[in-house]
Amino acid sequence: MTLENFNYRTNPMFLRNQFNSDNKYGIPTVPLSHFDNKELQDLMLIAFNQCGRDNGKHSERIVHFFLYDYNFEKVWKNPDAQTDLLKKYKGVLTPDFSMYLEMPYALQIYNTFRNRWCGAFFAEKGLKVIPTVNWSDEKSFDFCFKGIEKGSIVAVSTYMFHEHNNHSDQKDIFMKGYNRMLEEIEPSKIICYSEPFSEMKGDIIYIDYELNSWKYLNDEKIKSYFKQTDPVLTLKCEHDIIYKIGHVYKGGGSAFGGNWNPKNKNSERFLGKPNTKKENTVETKSGSYKVLDKYDKTGRAIQERHFTDHNRSDKHSNPHDHKINWDKGHPDMSPPINYPSGNAPEFKKYNMEVKIMNSTNDYNPDDYKFETLGEFKLYLSYGANVGFEWHGVEYGIEGHNNSFDIWIYDKGDIANELTLEQTLDYEFDGVKLRELITSDDVIIIERLM
Repeated sequence: MTLENFNYRTNPMFLRNQFNSDNKYGIPTVPLSHFDNKELQDLMLIAFNQCGRDNGKHSERIVHFFLYDYNFEKVWKNPDAQTDLLKKYKGVLTPDFSMYLEMPYALQIYNTFRNRWCGAFFAEKGLKVIPTVNWSDEKSFDFCFKGIEKGSIVAVSTYMFHEHNNHSDQKDIFMKGYNRMLEEIEPSKIICYSEPFSEMKGDIIYIDYELNSWKYLNDEKIKSYFKQTDPVLTLKCEHDIIYKIGHVYKGGGSAFGGNWNPKNKNSERFLGKPNTKKENTVETKSGSYKVLDKYDKTGRAIQERHFTDHNRSDKHSNPHDHKINWDKGHPDMSPPINYPSGNAPEFKKYNMEVKIMNSTNDYNPDDYKFETLGEFKLYLSYGANVGFEWHGVEYGIEGHNNSFDIWIYDKGDIANELTLEQTLDYEFDGVKLRELITSDDVIIIERLM
């Protein structure tokens, strides 16, 4: 054995065994850090991926990792390189490596280990560390609370467990883990990132995502106040504004966000009576058109025929079909299956009166607005059309297989085969799509889901 091989095998950063552990998994124990009430008063957080450009300007904040894992993998791979930056802040939460229900338990244990190891490492370097706690189902309770001393301050996120976009809430999953955490850790305080559930007990510090996001990083008028209530601490703001919750990038629960639920009248058609076919109506700002849906034994639509070309005869025949895939937990429409000769195969024997467009409908564009950029991005991933009016011009977007086309209604394409990011950065009258799509100045013309 060479010296090089020996040094590699025995390197502490390879073995990761340099910290004390009191459990069979070898998950390190994060030393208990003490924060007095004054330090936690008016508590604000800063995301790790904002720290580089901030460079300690907001040193009164605590660093959080409620982000997608790729934003902070370097904390695990090279923690020494992050220490000096993190020391510029009041404290740091341990990295919230994912614990989704769909993950194998071996990976969940590994991510729990990484969470605590980073906490122990930064505590050894003199940082004040607060453990972030996450879990999946009840089997994860055997390891997910390990490495946290009783009486510690802990941090949790409720975002993915709330109802959002088209997904139902996963409150039962969260509350089972939360109540078990109270028993196992007996935390002195719980920092809750996103809105707490009313059933949550304990001394909770509510952290509003919107007020703690990068958008308000330099707005000194925005503050949260440390006010104890039962069962939660409430947040107040000097502005008489109600801020919406729900722009967090990542959380626990299902990676697919929980069971899919219809959000509007158009999306109701994707669920029906098992093993049947049904004629449905899709409402748009310009009128309505008919579709025919076929449902499987679970009542999910698996194929849909559109009796319209969506004013896109170069892309869609009338009629055309879409296969619908549910592998990702939501209806994901295939690219159109066109019949340019007009010889569409019989949709299993079914007699219906076809109406291409109807001038009167109950479509209310306000019901179909996108509340967040994340909701819009998720919608585009479904593979359905979206139409919107901006500055008097009507535009359409359609995406399949991670490629997107943009067109002007009744005129033709203005961009083809864009990536998602290129689509979001596409400018309309000098304004990027990502900036305008949630604006009150946008009118949604067509949204199929």
